Amino acid sequence: MTLRIDIGGLPAERLRFAASPLAELTAMLHVLAEPGHHPQLADWAGDVWTGLRPELAERLREAEFLWRSSQADFLIPARPRPTLAEELDDVDRIDDERYVTAALVTTCGSNRVHFGTRSPLTDATARERALDLAQSRGALQEAFAERLLADPAAVRARVRDTLEQCAGAFFDAAWAGVAVRLATDLRVKNDLLNRQGIGAALASVSDAVTLAPDGDCIVVDKLQDKATAAHGTGVTFIPSVFGRPHLVAVHAPGWQPVVQYPVAEPSAVEPVSLETVTLRLEALSHPVRLRLLRTLARGPHTNRELAHAWELTPPEVSRHLAALRRAGLLTARRDGRYVRYTLDLAALTALGADLLAAVLR
Repeated sequence: MTLRIDIGGLPAERLRFAASPLAELTAMLHVLAEPGHHPQLADWAGDVWTGLRPELAERLREAEFLWRSSQADFLIPARPRPTLAEELDDVDRIDDERYVTAALVTTCGSNRVHFGTRSPLTDATARERALDLAQSRGALQEAFAERLLADPAAVRARVRDTLEQCAGAFFDAAWAGVAVRLATDLRVKNDLLNRQGIGAALASVSDAVTLAPDGDCIVVDKLQDKATAAHGTGVTFIPSVFGRPHLVAVHAPGWQPVVQYPVAEPSAVEPVSLETVTLRLEALSHPVRLRLLRTLARGPHTNRELAHAWELTPPEVSRHLAALRRAGLLTARRDGRYVRYTLDLAALTALGADLLAAVLR
């Protein structure tokens, strides 16, 4: 499952790496709304909530649909600016139609809501559908959607004011703390882009982001199969410290493609791909392979030893061992005429964490 961004004929300079204060604030707000996704930031989130004025805390809960399950597209800028105020000014320039539709996508659910040519601001049927979807998620979502559709200008002003209040409450200090890491990452990415090209730059973003063999498409490992195009507008990549482990992508029609990626921890190991996690789950779903793993967990064994232990034929064992090796759970070492198979305990132990990281991307 992937997001494919068509970049056929796109000049290299249209692929941009830049830091965004608004995108990083959005990542912070997501951490505050879903601290369970970010255990390494649990203490930070707890301190922020403890220090927030009650009115601001209530405002964040009131609008958390804009950044909790998915992020509203206007919160991940395609053209980042140096300051939060400048980026919020750009958001103000978005017309009500695009703003409201983007906000309803996150309010009504993580699946993209398509209204076609009908606007929920002017069409009664589209408006009713949006309210029904919001109501199905809860009373707070329904109330937010009702206010947004009844008076978009008032809701937009309130959301901006809330984000501006976050600056003094916690964002300014946190942004200053991550600025050096973001700047360092951007220097590396832009140097790779200029010296070695798009493929090398993308490879340094994440193993979940690759350049297709023909060079005409960026492939992003996501949970849904989607496609978009960057013709004329380009693609923007935004590093994030607070966004880890998420890989956020803006790909809705009418919006320039943007990818917000996590800056690697100094000693962090890149989680394995969703494809590898899937292979491992499939490999572990067979009862015979689980029996073989129980034996291999106690030490290296040959095919013949495993066949004897579990009353299987060598060809049967070979087929199961092949599935386990494809999933990266076994290593093989030749010892004279025999091949001994060893269970990679680290890979098996990490499966839980890798599974979580893969689905949170």
